[in-house]
Amino acid sequence: MDRREFVKNTAVGIAGLTILPSGLLFAKNADKVKLGYIGVGLRGRNHISEGLLRDDVEIVAICDIQESSLKFCREQFVKAKKKLPTEYTGGLDAYKKLLARKDIDGVIIATPWQFHKEQAIDAMRAGKYVGCEVIAGISVEDHWDILKVHEETKVPYMTLENVCYRRDVMAVLNMVRQNLFGELVHCEGGYQHDLRGILLNDGKSFYGKGGEFGPNTMGESQWRTQWNIDRDGDIYPTHGAGPVMHYLDINAGNRFTNLVSFSSKSVGLNHYIDQVSPGNKNAKIKFKNGDVTTTMINCANGETVMLSHDVHLPRPYSLGFRVQGTDGIWMDVANSIYIEGKSAKEDVWDKADAWLEKYDHPLWKKNEHLAEGAGHGGMDWFVFNAFVIAIKQRKQTPIDVYDSLTMSVITPLSEKSLKEGNAPQEFPDFTKGKWKERKNTFALDDSGF
Repeated sequence: MDRREFVKNTAVGIAGLTILPSGLLFAKNADKVKLGYIGVGLRGRNHISEGLLRDDVEIVAICDIQESSLKFCREQFVKAKKKLPTEYTGGLDAYKKLLARKDIDGVIIATPWQFHKEQAIDAMRAGKYVGCEVIAGISVEDHWDILKVHEETKVPYMTLENVCYRRDVMAVLNMVRQNLFGELVHCEGGYQHDLRGILLNDGKSFYGKGGEFGPNTMGESQWRTQWNIDRDGDIYPTHGAGPVMHYLDINAGNRFTNLVSFSSKSVGLNHYIDQVSPGNKNAKIKFKNGDVTTTMINCANGETVMLSHDVHLPRPYSLGFRVQGTDGIWMDVANSIYIEGKSAKEDVWDKADAWLEKYDHPLWKKNEHLAEGAGHGGMDWFVFNAFVIAIKQRKQTPIDVYDSLTMSVITPLSEKSLKEGNAPQEFPDFTKGKWKERKNTFALDDSGF
């Protein structure tokens, strides 16, 4: 089945009106969701691609300060034979004109990280569902500010953490819920991805090998590299933390209580620049961000979590997942599972493939054909779909504001731990005690969330 036929299989009829906290009217279970996009760089255009394939989504407005990004985006609409959206540009506050529109139900925020907080807060105050790329805020206080506005407006906020929907990650979640691993004791995850060709390029193409960064280069090297110069900490924790939170029922009967971080020396990017661009002055830059940052987290129910941030060195891509309990263990690096008493041989790893196929999550079983060809192995379809369905059904997003802030605040906590000589940091409880009663509702079945 073509992905364009999605709405024929999953759309539901109009069923009355719901009043938004801001006073706006929205048709619950409406046929079409109208979206605005703040930021249409590479990641924003990934989400544009998903929206253009759907008959239940209309992209009515886009905002970006770079003409090159707007140009690439226009080409996407022309190729898809869709009506061009209204464009907002000309300055950092141009997005506010987009938010002033009454016809937009939700916004996708895919700007550089330092802009996320204010843009998300303004969107919630405008009554728009917020789908925000990682991370939520720069400081711990930023995260509390986002929560305050959410609680004032009641407008849903969702971090668009796609790895929560990765197929093997969800199959293991299914196994966890069926108690295959027994009582969980320890989990690991992280962002272990060679980003040297993204953080640095030749200024001529997105992935051209070179030692340049800043406004005259291409893609994320324009802004993301500076974070590695200025800050030391786990600056991208959500790929690992998001799935682990679902395994351990964080904010739903369990919570993170404190963390401590360690950071290695930083020599990887300097070595890379020397290799690809001999004599380049950037090879002498002092990058504060350690090549490998390791964060340990304690949980209220006694489990431990280890997160790794490792993007400056040569390595095959892996998020380093490990789920370990009283009856077994899964590790994604080795694609291996061992379940005591059920694996083929005692004390010998099974290849994970058969187990992952057997326990394939029902959400993937139902929607595999729709996710075919979507970004990042299909998981981009699932996270985008979850956001859209939440708007259509006028429900809370499956990754809510509490989960979003919890996985994001690891960055400033990690940074503070390192600044204080690896000192433990108390983890904020954004639920204000409600975690004790809340239930894990993420992807319980094949309903679309």
